[in-house]
Amino acid sequence: MSTWNDFNNADDQQSYDLIPKGTIAKVRMTIRPGGHDDPNEGWTGGYATRKAETGSVYLNAEFVVTEGPYARRKVWSLIGLHSPKGPEWAHMGRAFIKGILNSARGVHPNDDSPQSQNARRIGGLADLDGIEFIAKIDLEKDAKGDDKNAIKQAIAPDHKEYAAVMGAVQAPAPAPAAQATTGGRPSWAQ
Repeated sequence: MSTWNDFNNADDQQSYDLIPKGTIAKVRMTIRPGGHDDPNEGWTGGYATRKAETGSVYLNAEFVVTEGPYARRKVWSLIGLHSPKGPEWAHMGRAFIKGILNSARGVHPNDDSPQSQNARRIGGLADLDGIEFIAKIDLEKDAKGDDKNAIKQAIAPDHKEYAAVMGAVQAPAPAPAAQATTGGRPSWAQ
C-alpha cells in the first residue's frame, strides 16, 4: 500500500507553543490578496480584502519570522484600511504601516526630513508585499477565545533592540515605488 493511502506510520503532528508576548523579531510580511480594489483609495492590485457582511476593508497579512529561535514561524494579522463604523480602524492601520516603513527603511519616527517623508510613501499596496521589518509579537484572542500570536507594532530604529535584531547597522533599503536613482542614491534618499 502507498504511503499516501495508509497514514498509520506517519509522524504525529508537531504542536507549537505560542511565541512569547513581547518577543522582538525580524519578519517578512506577505499580503494574502482578497481581490478588492478601490483606485480612489489607492487600493489596487487586488491586495485588499472586503468583508461583505460588515463592509470592512483590510490587508490579510502573514508574517514569517526570518531569524532567531522562532525562524519560519508564522503569525497572521489584519491591517485595517476602512470600517463603516468609523475611522479608528483605518487610523490604526495607517499608523501600523507607517511603523512598518520606518522599521524596514531605517527611518526614525521623529525624522521629518524630505528623505524620510519620501521613505514613508509607497506606490501601492504591492510595495508592502514581501517587506521585512522588526516586529513586536503580541497575543490576542481568536474566535474561539484561545490565545494566538498577532503583530500590531513595528519596531523603529529608535528602539534599543532595533540594531541587534535588524543585523549590522545598515543603510535603509530603497523604497520599491521610488527606485529611480539620482547620483547613485535612491530618489527617496535625496
